[in-house]
Amino acid sequence: MNAGAARVVLASTSRYRAELLRRLLPEFQQAAAQVQETEIPGETPRRRAERLALLKAAAVAGSCDHSLVIGSDQVAELNGRVLHKPGKLAVAREQLRACSGREVHFHTAVCVIDTRRADRRSLFADLTRVRFRPLDDGEIQRYLEREQPLDCAGSFKSEALGITLFEKIESEDPTALIGLPLIALARLLREAGLNLP
Repeated sequence: MNAGAARVVLASTSRYRAELLRRLLPEFQQAAAQVQETEIPGETPRRRAERLALLKAAAVAGSCDHSLVIGSDQVAELNGRVLHKPGKLAVAREQLRACSGREVHFHTAVCVIDTRRADRRSLFADLTRVRFRPLDDGEIQRYLEREQPLDCAGSFKSEALGITLFEKIESEDPTALIGLPLIALARLLREAGLNLP
């Protein structure tokens, strides 16, 4: 088996994840993962991220032969409560008010399914701790007007102006906060036989 010949498929249409994956690979395919992101009572945020990353990869892997399929998911947690993608400015404003001066945990999971081998799945989850500085309503409003982070868990984009909202970030992988932990992903791809630097 020539592992290097396997195609790589990102089970996501996210431009953020695609931009990150391009740091590792110049060529890959993207496919939308049709997955119901329903909550399970009692499920921890970390377990939710792991479950959804696996479900996304599996949803795409079924139609991909001789491939390494990558699924990823991120769950933001404030005091045990999940912060969903806001969708609306009013929700984003309330999320940022709630995060002001507090620590938010971001659980980012990545799953690689090797369709060349029966049931070959690898899973990893990163924990990133973000300490928000105290934010007043004017700062929150200016940030939201400039960035419009309505499709981002926690209502910010750390790769852009959102970085100004923080006091500190603690993580083993700085790319995890953007949505795809590249250090772990590179290891999982190498373990699957893909040649990376």
